[in-house]
Amino acid sequence: MANEEKKDFNAMLRDSKDMPKFQTITDPKSIEKYGGDRMYFAPPSAYDEVMKKVPAGKVITVGRIREYFAKQSGADFTEPITAGIFVSIAAWASFQRTEDKTPYWRTLKAGGELNEKYPGGIEAQKELLEKEGHTILQKGRKNIRYYVKDYENVMFEPD
Repeated sequence: MANEEKKDFNAMLRDSKDMPKFQTITDPKSIEKYGGDRMYFAPPSAYDEVMKKVPAGKVITVGRIREYFAKQSGADFTEPITAGIFVSIAAWASFQRTEDKTPYWRTLKAGGELNEKYPGGIEAQKELLEKEGHTILQKGRKNIRYYVKDYENVMFEPD
């Protein structure tokens, strides 16, 4: 995202964009990849609600949130592109608020990877996670990425 300081992310968070909704997909490759044709779209606020439930010392991945929404809604899967966008909106909305914060730094990308699109980038997320007792691993030489070590062992399961 660009020009974050000029955007009202809390307004974006409250805009449901006619969600939740379902869509039936017909592309055979997508159906095979996602295990079905019933795709669910969760509103931005739903991501924020789940992210707020993750306690200190625990983490969750965007993929796990998507699985949770699919299961709750009876869909085969939750749409992946909007999921990533809505998680970022929740992070920036929290960053812009003075109260009712969302611990967005506990929401990771696939494989336990830190999210460079969060406020303050990787360094800020790394610092916040380390304060909560997580060990951050650096991987790669040129395309350096950061991951929470053994994130699977501290994965939060939404109810």
